[in-house]
Amino acid sequence: MLSFSRLLPAIALLFAATLQGMAQQSDQPVPVTVVTLQPQTVTLTSTLPGRVAASAEAEVRPQVNGIITERLFEEGAHVKANDPLYRIDAASYEAAVQQARASVAQAEAQLGAARREAARLVELQARNVASEQALDEAQAARDSAEAALELAHAQLNAAEIELSHTTIRARLSGRIGLSQTSPGALVTASQAQPLAVIRDIDPVHVDVTQSAADLLRWRRGETEENLAGADGTVRLTLADGSEYSETGRLQAAEPNVNPQTGVVTLRMQFANPNALLLPGMYVQVNMPVEVADNVFLVPHEGVVRDRRGRPVAWVVNANNVIEERALSILQDRASDWVVDSGLEPGDRIVVAGFQKTAPGATVAPEERAASDDGAASEQ
Repeated sequence: MLSFSRLLPAIALLFAATLQGMAQQSDQPVPVTVVTLQPQTVTLTSTLPGRVAASAEAEVRPQVNGIITERLFEEGAHVKANDPLYRIDAASYEAAVQQARASVAQAEAQLGAARREAARLVELQARNVASEQALDEAQAARDSAEAALELAHAQLNAAEIELSHTTIRARLSGRIGLSQTSPGALVTASQAQPLAVIRDIDPVHVDVTQSAADLLRWRRGETEENLAGADGTVRLTLADGSEYSETGRLQAAEPNVNPQTGVVTLRMQFANPNALLLPGMYVQVNMPVEVADNVFLVPHEGVVRDRRGRPVAWVVNANNVIEERALSILQDRASDWVVDSGLEPGDRIVVAGFQKTAPGATVAPEERAASDDGAASEQ
């Protein structure tokens, strides 16, 4: 066996070779991935919480009393205005119509007799056979019979209306919800609980709250001036973080400021052809507020934090040496930060390779490919 004293020279030679290899490695520039930035014009947005509401809503209630005999719709289906929804037992209302028709026939017969009597007395009075008083009484009876006939027609009309109300119809086109009653249930006219609710959800409204100061700027035209030439559409972010495909616009503002919170309610309108937005759903509304010129879109992975938590970027200068730049960030935009100061046109910022280098080190920059940019944006 070799003694430890004989192994010492070999260990020393191996250690010296390792140090020499590490020194040679440290002299080589570390490869980093960079993105070259150019100034852009960006529309800044404000993100506000919003709630989806139906553009129209109608509660289905009975207008007459009775027993539900049939439900004529599928729950959750689309119905059109005047479609039948429920039927109420109509036997008593049919009887009331028949009684009203008989009253009309009786009133017509009485009116015919009164008219003939009045005409006869007119002839008799012309021959001085009947008195003036008898003629007046006959004409009064004729007029009373005419009024009685009109009353009978009105009662018949009311009975027919009540009979028609035994078929409960939709007053709005839209999607109907769950039925709150079933055949065999007793319902009353104008009851508090609706039988079902119909909602028009294409388009839908999205209500958001905004400070009164922002609304004043909007009313004075300052917002429109700041948004001159910008994309004025409003976009939605859904609960799962995805962006809604349809865009909307500001439709109206509530002419009242909440005295407790100092905010006003704004109403947006969005098309909803696939019924993806449902009433009561909470969303994020991205509203344009102003246009920022000469700003930079810096990828999220290109911004780091210093010891004080301030945002900084590592910029590779013309000598391929890393410089640390403090940034001023306006807002987050998808996969980028909107930066308005701290960078110059053509700056190359490091987006990958931070672990192997540091500010002041010489690096070998490699421009990130466009496909990598797309993949980073998706992530």
